[in-house]
Amino acid sequence: MSFFSMFTESAREFTRVRSMCVTAVFIAVSMVLEFFSIDIGFAKINFAFLAIAVIGMLFGPTVGFAAGLACDVVGFLVHPTGAFLPIYTIVAGLQGVIYGICLYPKHNRLAPTITTRSGKELDVMLLIRAALARLLDVVIINLVLNTALNLHYGFIPSEALHVAIGMRLTKNLACLIVDLPILFVMLPVAHAAYKRMGALGSARSKA
Repeated sequence: MSFFSMFTESAREFTRVRSMCVTAVFIAVSMVLEFFSIDIGFAKINFAFLAIAVIGMLFGPTVGFAAGLACDVVGFLVHPTGAFLPIYTIVAGLQGVIYGICLYPKHNRLAPTITTRSGKELDVMLLIRAALARLLDVVIINLVLNTALNLHYGFIPSEALHVAIGMRLTKNLACLIVDLPILFVMLPVAHAAYKRMGALGSARSKA
């Protein structure tokens, strides 16, 4: 699958009822996860990105972009804080694009696996792509785009930029240490569950 055809194939997911239903469920899951952020003193760990990661993995960057937009808009409606700025919504959509680009192509490639002590096969490529996706999300979205927007809108005073960057870097590194193990568990489970859902649907249609 080429880079641009990935977006076309992902767009076809909008025509599939099951894809849209699963996407809607995970958008709702994202809203629920927003309530369970963990305060570690100097940072809050938020797991809402997990739902976007799953959507990107299952349905690709186009659906991921739409899901990111929807999560931001619905999140604002559920937890309205300050003014609504559409540019932040676009950035949220780009988060879904990152996970879609990194994780969606793995469905069309033979991925190396390793067998754990319990006898289960572990998709190594999925874990590598998950780590890359989360790293790009942290760097591009959190550290670069959101920092630049916060500076532009005055949420970060220009004279305190270096201090803010240092704090954001420390926060995101701490969150990354927590996020990656959870992501490594969540994605294979979600992928296996979705495959079983498809197999069950096919079996019922043949019955």
